[in-house]
Amino acid sequence: MAFKFIHTADWQIGKPFGNFPGDAGAELRLQRIKTVRKIAELAKQKAVDAVVVAGDAFDGNEVADRTIRQTIDALAPFAGPWVFLPGNHDPALAHSVWTRMRELDPPPNIIIADQPTPVMLSPGAAILPAPLRRRRESTDQTEWFDSADIPPGAVRVGLAHGSLANRLPASAESANEIREDRAARAGLDYLALGDWHGALNVAPGSWYSGSPETDRFRDNLSGQVLLVDIAGHRGAVDVKPVPVGHFLWRKIEVDIASLTSAAVLASLQSIAGDPGRCVVSLTVRGAISLAERVSLDRELRTWESRFHYLEVDTAGLVDEPTDDDLDAIDTSGFVRLAIGRLKDRLATPGDPQAAEARMALRMLYVDHVGQGEPS
Repeated sequence: MAFKFIHTADWQIGKPFGNFPGDAGAELRLQRIKTVRKIAELAKQKAVDAVVVAGDAFDGNEVADRTIRQTIDALAPFAGPWVFLPGNHDPALAHSVWTRMRELDPPPNIIIADQPTPVMLSPGAAILPAPLRRRRESTDQTEWFDSADIPPGAVRVGLAHGSLANRLPASAESANEIREDRAARAGLDYLALGDWHGALNVAPGSWYSGSPETDRFRDNLSGQVLLVDIAGHRGAVDVKPVPVGHFLWRKIEVDIASLTSAAVLASLQSIAGDPGRCVVSLTVRGAISLAERVSLDRELRTWESRFHYLEVDTAGLVDEPTDDDLDAIDTSGFVRLAIGRLKDRLATPGDPQAAEARMALRMLYVDHVGQGEPS
């Protein structure tokens, strides 16, 4: 019998986003719950048989009861089964977010799969969960899939959270390792995985859905869920990524080669979509004239107000005063003498006070030309 479901994972509800101050961080936290509601609305629209959450629905077992209640409320648009797997952020401890959720008396369609036993869903589908009981398990928690007692003909969907052995990029953590051929060994029609935050068909019949709301500067196909349609046990499997994320995370690195800010501004302007949805990390390196530096600082303040959040790293950007820059400064009397000494420091290779000299020249330029503020 056919079985259609949404595969999602790594919501990490309650993630603090401590590096994002004020409203920017608060809105990132709130959006994660809004995106869960969007998943529920999609599940209703697509008339799926279930939604499976492959671990880390919550960022930790210490999230507030209010956050748990808000999450439960966000599930309301879809009245079908929600199957939640405890992951490494929210493991099934004796006292956990899951025991507290049960105390809040959630609707019966919320299934907490915190035991390694089959969860039978109508029509004719079995979910095989591999819940984590601690942040790092020493053995493969999916091993029991191979001998699971499943009714003949039922669709078999494994649900696990961890690293599929030998399959993820080298940068991935290898905690909670899962045998790479688990889907084939256990006769699964589909292995729904969580932990890797981007959508990835990591092995035959084995998928990571990724986080539905992007949370880091990495181009890894996050911000979506997987709509999975299985024709029947050992039948065709159709997997379609569906975008659901709100915030767009963009990482930009610019090396200036012309002393101007043109390349930086062009890169910012090239970001597609609604700027208010964009979380941007900008790194600028190279040399820039004083006039262009002041202009760039002014433009960046404008972009900060347009983007949801703009993080700027100019540690590798140095001021390179031009003759026009220095001519723009009133060079009579004491100022003329000071500028001469500062220029000498810049011209001396390896001068330990060169950085301070550049900053002093920029401050003089700003003071005399009257444009913006040094940063």
